[in-house]
Amino acid sequence: MALAAPVVLGAAGCGAPAARQDAAATAGAAFASAVAAGDDVRACELLAPQTRAQLEQNERKTCRTAFAAQDLPKTRGVREVEVYGRQAMVRMAGDTLFLSLFTGGWKVVAAGCTPQPDRPYDCLLKGA
Repeated sequence: MALAAPVVLGAAGCGAPAARQDAAATAGAAFASAVAAGDDVRACELLAPQTRAQLEQNERKTCRTAFAAQDLPKTRGVREVEVYGRQAMVRMAGDTLFLSLFTGGWKVVAAGCTPQPDRPYDCLLKGA
């Protein structure tokens, strides 16, 4: 599975207010903490609706059960956050997350993403 960085970065601006970056970083860190703790319920709550639906459809299981079977990397802290409009990329030691801003806050659109030379990111978990 691949996620094109231009999709996330396409709405590029000259930066984002610190509060928006902080909120995206907090959501990314919360997701990483849920993954590390094996808290599949919390991790599913932090997924974007399309990502959650795609996971359930692919695995033909509830999100909680399907998420438990995912082999997402464990991370060690937020290294960098880029926010462009309603999209964010949160780089962590061991993973890159892509997030979108919804009415209820930042949600993870893709996780387990690694950069590929001259190609889009390759993501273990993503929405349609």
